Amino acid sequence: MKLFQQTISLPPKRRGFHLITAEISRAIPELSELKAGMCQVFIQHTSASLTINENADPTVRADFETFFNKAVPENDPDFLHNDEGSDDMPAHLKAALLGNQVLIPVRHGRLALGIWQGIYLCEHRNHGGSRTVVITAWGQ
Repeated sequence: MKLFQQTISLPPKRRGFHLITAEISRAIPELSELKAGMCQVFIQHTSASLTINENADPTVRADFETFFNKAVPENDPDFLHNDEGSDDMPAHLKAALLGNQVLIPVRHGRLALGIWQGIYLCEHRNHGGSRTVVITAWGQ
């Protein structure tokens, strides 16, 4: 079995859902050495998240943002945690709903995503800053 790991820093992105599939693939060229395996992508933050979804139509990403803003609105008077602003607690809740990692099969040296699938960085803060991602791949 082979094991590879890389930590990358993604540049700051505006609030929303951003495709990062290409950045992930570029960061771990050792994937090409695996015939079959797995790749875990993990974000080291509590106010941003990762998910896999539509990679072609940007309106899907806009609709994700709309949905999550309706589901977890800012300025809710019941939220106690607002040390960093009105988007603070909503960002944590959105991240908890979506999750901090994705696990993707590796086949023939590439991420085995479906034709219409891409990895999203889900930035839930108005000013989230750079985001650190740990990519671990293993297999034969």
